[in-house]
Parts: sequence; C-alpha cells; structure tokens
Amino acid sequence: MGRSGSTLIERFLGELPGFCSVGEVVHLWRRGLLENERCGCGLAFADCGFWVEVGKRAFGGWERLDLPRVLRLKNSVDRTRFLPLLLNEVADESAVAARGMRYTDLYHRLYSAVSEVAGARVIVDASKHASLAACLRRRYGSRMRLLHVVRDPRAVAHSWGKRVARPEASLASSEPEMARYSAGRSAVQWMTQNSAMDALARLGVPTLRVRYEDFVADPASEFERIAEFAGHVGPPLALGEQGVTMSVGHAISGNPMRFQGGPVGVRADHRWREELAPWRRRLVTAATAPLRGRYGY
Repeated sequence: MGRSGSTLIERFLGELPGFCSVGEVVHLWRRGLLENERCGCGLAFADCGFWVEVGKRAFGGWERLDLPRVLRLKNSVDRTRFLPLLLNEVADESAVAARGMRYTDLYHRLYSAVSEVAGARVIVDASKHASLAACLRRRYGSRMRLLHVVRDPRAVAHSWGKRVARPEASLASSEPEMARYSAGRSAVQWMTQNSAMDALARLGVPTLRVRYEDFVADPASEFERIAEFAGHVGPPLALGEQGVTMSVGHAISGNPMRFQGGPVGVRADHRWREELAPWRRRLVTAATAPLRGRYGY
C-alpha cells in the first residue's frame, strides 16, 4: 500500500545496472497521456525524450492509442472490486479475465519498449494496485516478481491523512494534491491490499515481503536481500552514511521525492507515534487486528 516507503526502494533498484525504474505505470494513462504531468526528469510527459521513444516503440506513437478506450478498459478490470474474480483460479474464462489480458497487453508492449530504450533487463513498476498485480500474474506467471512492502498500519494511516502537494501536477491535472484517506478508510485499504498480496503469493507469484521498519533500521542488509530477489548479480549498491547518489530518472508517478537528485539517504519516519490522534490509533489498531500480527505489528 502507498505511503510505506516503497518509492525509496524503487529508486534504489533503479540505480542497479540492468534495471530501469519507471514509477507507478498504472497512472501513466491518465496523469501522463491525458494530463501531461511531469516525468521524474522534470519535463512534461509529452516533452520527455525517453517516454516519446517508448511510445513510438510500443504503439507507433502515443497518438496511435485510443486513450478513452484504454481508460475504459482500465476501469473495467483494474479495480479492487474485481479482485475476487482476478484471484480465482477457476475464473480464467470470465469476461474480467479476458479484459485483463487485453489490459495487460498494453503493459507488455510498454515494458518491452522500456527495456529496449533503457537497455534494461529488469523493469521496476512501483504501481500499488493489487488488481493490476493480479492481472499481470495471469500474463507473466512466475516471471513477475512481487516486492510486498508493508508498514505499521497506524503509520500508514497517519501518512494518508496528511496534506501533500503534487509538484508534478499540470494545470490540467485533476489531482493537485496527493490523495488523502480517513483513518478508517486507510485501515480498510491496508487490510484489502495486503491480503491480496498474500493471496498472490499463495498462487505462486515469487514474493518477497519487506517491512518498512526493518528497511530503515538496516537499509544495507535489507536492500541487498531485495536486490538479490529482483535478480541483481554483482556488487551490492553502496548505501553509505550519505545514502546513494541518484541519477535522473523517468518515474511517471509516485511520491514527490522521485524528483530529488544527488545523495539520497534512508531516514526513519516514526512521527505517527506522537502525532496520530489516540482515537485514530485505536480505530486503526482494532480494524487491522486480523492481519497485523502476521506482519509482526
């Protein structure tokens, strides 16, 4: 679930040789193509040479896509409400499964083009939709590797309640600020998304679970474990006291820190312990009780 520290991990992965991090591709269709928001390199999507070339190789140019049809297709399958069908092994012939294959054909063409343009063998998609992961499982099977990042649900609820501007938003953007959830909605989403990730692991998707708290406590060891799982072979990424010097990337959506260049370090954020209202803490604690113990919270 978002607000769990995944953007930092995604960016570190993107610094590995042969890896390319592209942000939250699930939002490319609306935020990139429709609203022309800024890429991680700082340029508007339509002006970014990387994405222009990806569009040419994937679709013969972005203008060749029927964007309203793509968005309708996305809404007809990539929604939490469709998870029961997407996770059902006997529902392969369902209309939702058929739409899912048409939907993931777009991603397959996109990932293939990114691989060619970036010269990468591993594409890191930081999308947070469990429904998208469920669709992609049907196409890729064990070729897809799922990094399941979890964080204490009370910390997640605190983060989702904060007001944060989206500096990449264009004048046409429908989302000038990052989404905000109430404590109750955050708890329900935390339960739903994490339960779905567990279900995907049980269905055979190679999965590595990483707790935010463990990562910020020992980033070097945890990231070495992550990189190995993702297929990195070679020296580990040097995570010194100053962090990692980030190169310019092309993440299309995600946490605003994707615009940050230069040395980027790992810093624990436990402000929720003092700032989250007691009644909100009690609400989230109760609502997430069935799953918290599974992750050690």
